[in-house]
Amino acid sequence: MNEKENTKKVIPKCIGVIMDGNRRWAKEQGLQTYEGHKKGYEKMKEFLRWANEAGIQCAIFYAFSTENWNRAQEEVNYLMELFHFAFSNGYESLLRNQVRIIVIGDRSSFSADIQELMKKAERDTAHFEKTMVLAMSYGGRSEILSAVKKLSANKTKEEIAQMTEEDFSNYLYTKGIPDPDIIIRTSGEMRLSGFLPWQGVYSELFFLKTYWPALSKEEFFNVLTEYGLRQRRHGK
Repeated sequence: MNEKENTKKVIPKCIGVIMDGNRRWAKEQGLQTYEGHKKGYEKMKEFLRWANEAGIQCAIFYAFSTENWNRAQEEVNYLMELFHFAFSNGYESLLRNQVRIIVIGDRSSFSADIQELMKKAERDTAHFEKTMVLAMSYGGRSEILSAVKKLSANKTKEEIAQMTEEDFSNYLYTKGIPDPDIIIRTSGEMRLSGFLPWQGVYSELFFLKTYWPALSKEEFFNVLTEYGLRQRRHGK
């Protein structure tokens, strides 16, 4: 068995995805911005099928950052409509494929009806093992700050002094969710933009030039093959 064949069995347990390039893809296609976001939503569902086929148990998608609220109001309004659809009518395929939905981030920033739909989607899928995590109104710094505030309100100074990294992780949005073995960012940008700074310290990073809506299954499986070739030492 050659080295490349052997790597096929090295499957990440969890992957993180920064879905970048929707707007640029739409512009290059001569389409309106919202068409890029719509295509990006469809690509996310397609990508989840690829991950399932590969045997990956958890995928964390950077769906909407805390900074995205600063975009043009028309674009934000469209994204809210898209989120409303996704959580009310758009997850039938997840139910069929037995995929659990978890939302992480500052939910209070969303309207009350979207917050309720998020809760319902989580309840409806809570019994499944495969997991899709949506980071929405999420920022890594704000997540860590939120954890510190929770700690200070619930722990004494002595208790905090005795805490381990594992203890601290239990105060993050991602409590109970595995750290990503891989983080993929599309569109050619080579930065994480606040995505999982605590959880991704030992993630293998892949920066792809392809815009998110144009990502192919072949490119994704090439990432998995390369992941199998990398040596993960975790500082050892």
